[in-house]
Amino acid sequence: MDPSLEPLKARRLALQLRERIASGEIAPGSRLASEPALALEHGVSRVTVRRALDSLAAEGLIDRRVGAGTFVREAEAPKPIVADFANMLTHLVEMGRRTGVRLVSFGYGPPPEPVARALGLAPGERTQRSVRVRLIDGQPFSYLTTHVPERIGLTYSENDLASVPLLTLLERAGAAVERASQTISATLASPDVAEALGLEIGSPLLSLTRVVLGPDGQGVEHLHALYRPDRYSFQMELHRAGAAGDRRWSPVPSHGAEPDGGTPVTPPSAAARG
Repeated sequence: MDPSLEPLKARRLALQLRERIASGEIAPGSRLASEPALALEHGVSRVTVRRALDSLAAEGLIDRRVGAGTFVREAEAPKPIVADFANMLTHLVEMGRRTGVRLVSFGYGPPPEPVARALGLAPGERTQRSVRVRLIDGQPFSYLTTHVPERIGLTYSENDLASVPLLTLLERAGAAVERASQTISATLASPDVAEALGLEIGSPLLSLTRVVLGPDGQGVEHLHALYRPDRYSFQMELHRAGAAGDRRWSPVPSHGAEPDGGTPVTPPSAAARG
C-alpha cells in the first residue's frame, strides 16, 4: 500500500463521518464503532481511522475517552444565521445589529480592476478597502472584504466601521442605495480566511459577491463575503406565477419597513422556471 495515500484516505473518512454526524445519522451522545470495526467497514487501516478521528476531535465533533470509546459531542455551536435572500439589504442592517464584528484591516488605495469596473469608477479613482470578520455569540461566521469609493469612504472612520453596519454608514453619508446585483457560489478557504474563521485550510465556504448601486447606476459598495456554511445559510420564499403554459417560481415580495424605519428596498426581479 502506498503510504502517501493514507492522509487522503483519512481525509475522506473524516468527511464521511462528519456528514453522518451533521445529518443526524450518528446522533449526539452516541458511541462510534471501535477503530477496528471502522477500519473493517471502510476498508482502511487503523492508522487511517485514527487520523480521521483525530481530525474530528480537533474540530470538536467527537470526544475520545480512554477506556470508554469515542462519542459524538452534543451540539454547542450557535444557531446558524438564515438570510432572507429576497430581501437581502433589509436583512443586512438587522444582522449588523445582532452580530459582532472584528475589523481586520482598513485603508485607501487603487482597487483591483474587476472591482473598479463593477463600481464604474473613473481611471485612477481610489476606494476605501476594509476586511471584517463577523461573529455570532463570539464565534466567527463570515469574512467580508469591502470596497467603497473613496469620496464616500472618507465620511466615516475606522472606529465607525468597527461598530456600525456599513449600509447604515453609507446611507448616513447620503449615498442613495437603490438596487444590488449579487452572485453566490462556493469556494475553499485560503490560509488567511481559514485562520480567521477557525477552519482548516481548504474547508468549503459560501461565496457571495454583491455590487450595490445608486439611482444613477454608479457603484456604492463592492462586497466579497465568505461564509461558514455551518453558521450561515440563504433562504427564499417562492410562489408559482404566470399564465398556464408559462408557470414559473418567483420570489414572494417582502413588505414593511426596515428595522431602522427606512424605506424597504425592492430587490431585482428573479424567476426560476420549471
